[in-house]
Amino acid sequence: MKKILWAVLAALLFLPATAQELVVISSSALHADDSVLVFIPEQYADNYSDRYCVECCGDPESVPALFLLHGWSGCYSNWADRCDLQRVADSSGFIIICPDGFFDSWYVDAIDPADMQWRKFFDHELYPLMKDKYFLDPDKTFITGLSMGGHGAINLFLDDVSRFRAAGSMSGVLDLDHEKGRLGLERLLGPWTAGAKRYAEESAINRIGRAKDSGKLMLITCGYSDTLFGASRDFCERCKEEGVPYIGVFSPGVHSWKYWDYALRLHLWYFSRILNGENLGY
Repeated sequence: MKKILWAVLAALLFLPATAQELVVISSSALHADDSVLVFIPEQYADNYSDRYCVECCGDPESVPALFLLHGWSGCYSNWADRCDLQRVADSSGFIIICPDGFFDSWYVDAIDPADMQWRKFFDHELYPLMKDKYFLDPDKTFITGLSMGGHGAINLFLDDVSRFRAAGSMSGVLDLDHEKGRLGLERLLGPWTAGAKRYAEESAINRIGRAKDSGKLMLITCGYSDTLFGASRDFCERCKEEGVPYIGVFSPGVHSWKYWDYALRLHLWYFSRILNGENLGY
C-alpha cells in the first residue's frame, strides 16, 4: 500500500528552517499534477524529519491537521501568499495542508471523464497519501475553505464524515444555484437551469442529511455584507431543520482576504475546542 502511495509523489521539497513541504502528486484522476503546500508546526517538525525510521521506531504521535481549500481563481499557494500560515501552524499546533483546487475545479468530478475528477483525486490519492505521510488521525483531522473552497470542504466532509472530526466553510458557495452555471461550473456540470439535477446533487445544502446522527459539527462563517451571506444563512437554517449540529458565526465583513485571515483563526479556535473536548455551549 505504501509503495502505491509513494509512487504518486513526483517531487518533494523539505525546508527545515520553516517546516514547510511542497508535495507534488502526479494524479490520474486530475490528468495533471497537484501541488500541495504543507505547513508543519515547528514544535513537531522533528516528527517528520526521518521518515524511514518508522519501521524500527514506530509511527510518531499523530498531530492535528487541517485541510485548507482556496477559492475560485486561486491555487495551492493562495492562502500562503495572503496569510502567514507558518505562524498560524506554530500557534495552533495544526499541520495545515493546502492542495491545489486549480482555477475553477469547484472540487467536484466533472461530467467529462477526461476533465478533472477532483473528488476522486481527494478520495483515492490526496487523502490517503496525506494520511500515510503525516500519520493523520481522522479524529484529529479537520477541513475548511473559502468561497469555492468552502463548498468543497463541506462537500468532502459530507462524502465521508468518518475521515474528519469536523468541517467548516468561510463565505462558502453552499448552494451552486447561486452561481447559475458561471465561473466554470457549466464546463464541469453541464448547462445550468433552475433546478438542474446535477447542480442540486452537487450542492452542499442538499446533502446535509449525510451528517445526521454522526454528531459531528459544521462551522459556517460569513461576513453579513458578503454577497454569499444568504447561502450561508440558508445552509444553517437547513441544518437546523434536519437536526444536524452546526455553529453559524456571522459578523461584519465582505468577500475579502481581510475577512478570511480573521476567519481562519476563528475556525482553528473552534476546531481546537472540539479537539480538546472544551465547552461549545451545548
